[in-house]
Amino acid sequence: MVELDINMPHVWDKSLAVLNPFHKFSPDHPKDAHMMDDTDLAGPLLFCFVFGMLLLLSGKSQFGYVYGVGLMGVISIYLLLNLMAEGGIDATKVTSVLGYCLLPLCLLSAINVFVKLNGMFGFVISPLFILWCCTSASGIFVSILNMHNQRFLVAYPVGLFYASFALLSVFDVGTSK
Repeated sequence: MVELDINMPHVWDKSLAVLNPFHKFSPDHPKDAHMMDDTDLAGPLLFCFVFGMLLLLSGKSQFGYVYGVGLMGVISIYLLLNLMAEGGIDATKVTSVLGYCLLPLCLLSAINVFVKLNGMFGFVISPLFILWCCTSASGIFVSILNMHNQRFLVAYPVGLFYASFALLSVFDVGTSK
């Protein structure tokens, strides 16, 4: 992994920070100050692949949708954040943050392997996972860009982005019956 420049302890730290919904991302905290300076794409690609594989295990072959929605969402949120923030942000940081914050939706997709979410249970639990992803991603973006008064403005498009992934988990898209 060292030869590929993949820092697994760093990937693990980022994943744990995303999985804790009550984690406050603060530039004053020594671990958070440089968490997103390293914009590795190993974790996000891994989580996109895991998300697609879990969808496949639940009977939904949706790899094209996962990567297509992901690419269009990253481009859109990158443009939006650069319009909103004075300093701007790199496209790789946007990809890294959005990819790491996809991890709770991987858990939702894992639940979908055992329990079908196309019912009342899925309609209740899916918004909680979307909120979880949205809270983590908007917290990281607000911390990176120093936009503390604009968190809800950042959270809205990010929530729509993750809602499209949750829809892939809940409903059968593109399959004919």
